[in-house]
Amino acid sequence: MLRAAASRCARGAVRRLSSSAAVEASPVAVGSRRKPLLDEGDWSFHREWWGEEDGPGEGAQTVFRRHSECGNGVVSVSAYPASRPASEHWPATERWLQERNARLYPESASSDQFKVLGYQWRVMRFNDHTRQSTAKVMTCYRTSGQRSLFLMQQPHVLAVPYVKSMVSAGLIALPCSSYDLPQAATGQNTMKILCIGHGGGTLPLFLASKFRGATIHIVEIDPVVVSASIESMGFPMSSVKGLSPGSMLPADADDLLWGGIHNRIFLHIADAEDFIANDSNEYDIVFIDAYDGDDVFPRKLWDVDGAFMKNLEKKVHPVHGTVVVNLHSDSELPDSEAEGNARFQSILPMGRHVSQVCQAYKQHFGLAFTAAVPWLCNITLVACRDKGIASGARLGLSHRDFVLGKLLSKSDTVERALDLPFPCLPYIKNGFTLVH
Repeated sequence: MLRAAASRCARGAVRRLSSSAAVEASPVAVGSRRKPLLDEGDWSFHREWWGEEDGPGEGAQTVFRRHSECGNGVVSVSAYPASRPASEHWPATERWLQERNARLYPESASSDQFKVLGYQWRVMRFNDHTRQSTAKVMTCYRTSGQRSLFLMQQPHVLAVPYVKSMVSAGLIALPCSSYDLPQAATGQNTMKILCIGHGGGTLPLFLASKFRGATIHIVEIDPVVVSASIESMGFPMSSVKGLSPGSMLPADADDLLWGGIHNRIFLHIADAEDFIANDSNEYDIVFIDAYDGDDVFPRKLWDVDGAFMKNLEKKVHPVHGTVVVNLHSDSELPDSEAEGNARFQSILPMGRHVSQVCQAYKQHFGLAFTAAVPWLCNITLVACRDKGIASGARLGLSHRDFVLGKLLSKSDTVERALDLPFPCLPYIKNGFTLVH
């Protein structure tokens, strides 16, 4: 869930992100240690997919539109042309598809040919207004056989800063608690991840592609959102449990495009509270990004005395277990101001509850911190076990500076292990605050 900070937050009423923070968050090399890859999801490309504030805008093509019975209103997906990768790079992808097809069907390797039709941004919206998620999708076709059109989300592309913030802040917290993240990236260690809220599926696909040792469970309450992600945003259809999407994609699409990644992803259509109560897994990290069509984060997902929070505490690892929450609000808005300003009640409904949410997660997990997301009205909340991340001599540092320094010291470890196309440091440093 996202909106642009500059255009949606009124001056003086909430904290706005400075231009210097926006400059700091652009993907540049961290010193001379590492030359970053091209980030196709860099914010500089946002004009290609952002559209208008109140809708898709001119030139957008609606590729999915369906009414939800789960509180999300009208779920739609709009398509926008993408400038990267340029057409001169498409033959390399066609050869990759040809080679994978030859391994699956050696007898027809010479007759089957693949052609890339192009790349598009696909943007999911609720009620034609709030952008729920953005993904880059490749469309290609096989020259022989029936129903040969393929749609593949590009798992390496994270197109919005709040997802990069969640990834950066959450994954850096793990090695600070002695979790061996590089081993999980290479597949030498197992890793269990839970994503609550699915959207277009960009976050779980990114994690599955980066961690060979990861098994990823996703919980999404709305089957219409799941259908939109499969039919229009290139999410692997065989990952879904309990839904027959009726996709027109070829039956072998997942085996051809994903090469086994889809076998480590399990998408459950369920209520998160019920799922957590009955789940037997113990997770290393949990990502929560769950908003409805009214831009509301359900209270039961942050009620300090509720069943969800109590059960979630039991389902994360007792030493390094980490929970990452997307809060769609630039900062907390006092109750008195919110009650007298109807505009803010509609734009930033979470603004009145930020402190309560943070306190609830801190109470259940021990340590919590937040980071402001550049360019957007979002805050990333991370809650983790304090025994690992807060241990050690402070050497005269404040508690905040000690924790921040420990996090920053692990940023290069995460960037190198996952070969990230963006730096983690700016997403940690921007507005870093310990929850007291």
